[in-house]
Amino acid sequence: MNKIDRRKLIETALGKREATLKLENANLVNVFSGEIYMANVYLYNEYIADVVEIENDKNKKAEKVVDLKGKYLAPGFIDSHLHIESSHLTPYHFAEAVIPKGTTTIIADPHEIGNALGEEGVDYMLEASENLPMNQYFLIPSCVPSVVGLETTGAELTADMIDRMLDKDRILGLGEVMDYVGVINSDKRMEDIIDAAYQKDKFLQGHAPEVTGEDLSAYLCGGPVSCHEVRNGIHAKEKIRKGMIVDARESSMSKNITSIVENIKDLKSPRNLTLCTDDREPKDILEKGHINDCVRIAIKAGLDPIEAIRAVTLNAAQAYHLEKLGAVAPGYFADMVVFDNLKDINVSSVYYKGKLVAENDQMIVEIKKPVIEIENRNTVNIKDFSVEDFKIKVPVENGKIEIIGMEYTDRVRSITRKKVFEVPVKDGYIDLSGTELNFVAIANRYHNDNIALAVVENFYMAKGAVGTTYSHDSHNITIIYNDPQDAVVISKRIAEIGGGVVVAENGKIVDELPFPIAGMLSQKPAKDVSLDIQRMNALLRTYGIETDSPITRPSTLALIVIPEVKMSDLGLIDVVNQKVIKQF
Repeated sequence: MNKIDRRKLIETALGKREATLKLENANLVNVFSGEIYMANVYLYNEYIADVVEIENDKNKKAEKVVDLKGKYLAPGFIDSHLHIESSHLTPYHFAEAVIPKGTTTIIADPHEIGNALGEEGVDYMLEASENLPMNQYFLIPSCVPSVVGLETTGAELTADMIDRMLDKDRILGLGEVMDYVGVINSDKRMEDIIDAAYQKDKFLQGHAPEVTGEDLSAYLCGGPVSCHEVRNGIHAKEKIRKGMIVDARESSMSKNITSIVENIKDLKSPRNLTLCTDDREPKDILEKGHINDCVRIAIKAGLDPIEAIRAVTLNAAQAYHLEKLGAVAPGYFADMVVFDNLKDINVSSVYYKGKLVAENDQMIVEIKKPVIEIENRNTVNIKDFSVEDFKIKVPVENGKIEIIGMEYTDRVRSITRKKVFEVPVKDGYIDLSGTELNFVAIANRYHNDNIALAVVENFYMAKGAVGTTYSHDSHNITIIYNDPQDAVVISKRIAEIGGGVVVAENGKIVDELPFPIAGMLSQKPAKDVSLDIQRMNALLRTYGIETDSPITRPSTLALIVIPEVKMSDLGLIDVVNQKVIKQF
């Protein structure tokens, strides 16, 4: 704000200049004092000039007056951690979906597209998010690849590259530091990357699943300050007590807010509690809501409503050093949400920088689609695989053999345990027919012929096969199959459509869901993408994948920063010890 604008804002506050907008009869949620009271709010363009209790209002002049009739008025909601790519929407279509839900600011980590396209992918997210009626801030991916030497991605972001990228506009800091083992062990790569952000006084976002005790202390000493990978309230309390920012998560797959709240609600106003969506599909956004849904869940779980709202406003803004965001107060940006009650948090109108941008769950301002070259480029480049490439050859001709594989612990979480399976062998190859196991293949999509095979238990793919390029975090091609021929068909089709989700059975394509932008984003708006995903999810459930998000389930097999054992294009990965497991 320049000095002329400050002077005009001062004059508006004093009643010497006409306000551009007055919101009267608001039930104001004051996140500073923890109160709710009737107030009038005066705006000058994009800023708040004055907030005054109704009985003390001198009724200053305003160009326009809106009577809120006792509805609640709160700061615009802030999502403290998410990946836009997980919605499969472009940044501009994502904005169209979340703004009517009250989200006016997001802090996004583009490490999904960063793994596929490197700096070009980050630049795409920045370009595609320009001139939107919301704040889209970004973090520079810290772990591309997630662990060097354990997977092959489309790019590598070095400390020097990250140091330079941190100076880009709307970059707040370093994205989730997933290589927690590297941090704890003072790995040089992670030390240098963290130091690049530390020296520029940038935010250091963490990622520490099941990290507790002295290891957690060591991780915090290493630099990262937050964690969204908190899956139970006991871990949440420990992390809050140690000063870590806990981004309580409610994604389409990982639903952690209730457990966290039930265990920390006795704490007095924890300033280091925020809420986030992490990975949320369009259907959940459109039907359940966005960060407003997280607030609703937190309140239902027992968190005081003001504390829940503070978690997605002031707490988040202060954590990320977002000046003049997160409160309805003089001098702050006029980002505000209006809703009927403190139970449902159903947003009726949204203001961004003083302008009404959404009302009654609809955008009322147009978002223009930019023209960006990368949106029309096929980034999936794989070899022409054969049936032989998808068969596991073993040093036994017939009989049985022991093989190390992965075991899901349940249908919801992404954690997989290491397990030794005794499997049948036929003609020198593993034969899973008659078992409840599935084959897994990770095939490199970045001009590299790497392919690795393994077996998994409790994936529940009863028939056919599914393949996807939306495969955390490398976004190589992950295929879960029973018949190698189905895997071949899927690999070919995925390459043709530029990425997405493909289902095959009996050597034929059954259905497909294209994600032609970097193999993870659609060019369609949220409503259309939602319908496409619902159709695909319904199909996958008939194949046995009974989870909240069947299309996302395959991606968890390649997430080599989640314990205990995962897959990459280099083989089966021991996550804890950070090494490739040798089978035979």
